[in-house]
Amino acid sequence: MTTTASLEAGRRFVEREGRLLERRIAASLFGGEDPAGALGALMGYRNEDGGFGHGLEPDKRAPASQPLDVEVAFSVMECVGRVDEGAVTAACDFLASIGPGVGCLVGGALDFPRAPHWGEGAVVPSLNPTAGIVAHLWRWGVGHPWREAATAFCWDELERGLPTESHTFGEVLAFLDAVFDQSRAQAFVGQLGSCTSRLEVFRHDPADPSYGVTPVHFAPSPASRWLALFDPDLVEAHLDALVAAQCDDGGWPISWETIGPAAVQEYRGVETLRALRTLRSFDRLA
Repeated sequence: MTTTASLEAGRRFVEREGRLLERRIAASLFGGEDPAGALGALMGYRNEDGGFGHGLEPDKRAPASQPLDVEVAFSVMECVGRVDEGAVTAACDFLASIGPGVGCLVGGALDFPRAPHWGEGAVVPSLNPTAGIVAHLWRWGVGHPWREAATAFCWDELERGLPTESHTFGEVLAFLDAVFDQSRAQAFVGQLGSCTSRLEVFRHDPADPSYGVTPVHFAPSPASRWLALFDPDLVEAHLDALVAAQCDDGGWPISWETIGPAAVQEYRGVETLRALRTLRSFDRLA
């Protein structure tokens, strides 16, 4: 029997505990509200340099613009189906001031409260988040000199080998799906299947309560081309586990240590929206 989660309970949780941003996103996705409301809330995290900061990604509290927060901002635009090209171009100007490849954080972020997993190495230029940010630009057809430079950076990094860290692997999947040069991308696509068995921070067992990336992070809808990388029974088992993880308060938990109670609730709102979107796409919401 196919199990389902409660959309109503999930929405109540977001309305009660989520940030203004997640509440406005939920209203757009599930209530028919104009996406302009979600974009308006998003712009509260924007800085004069064109980037985004102020804890948009809740695991760190640096007010200055961060590449990771730019990626989150772009993901919000993707989520609600409304792209502010002026804001996107300005964010690319900020990224260009860092370099063709960017790390998740810039150095100043380490001076502010942050979750333990950020450590000291998140400032190193990497495919994570460069490849994911570039993927949005290619998908939207937004041109910018940084897009071209960052694309070249990504190709150079991929020529050194596909990543084995799950978050970075997910960024590469987005890049390969969206980049204009699909003939070049196809050479890497053929190697992806052999990578999944050796991914780090990948949670293969749906019953494992520890933190990890799952198949439905990589393929959050039946339309995803990356669904074919995983056994269908494994995907169904992970969907069952995602349904079962809905808490009595209607929201979904997080499985990592963050800054404190406020960040926990903020990220629970983010994760609840992610779960609701994924389960709706697989027809798993009551």
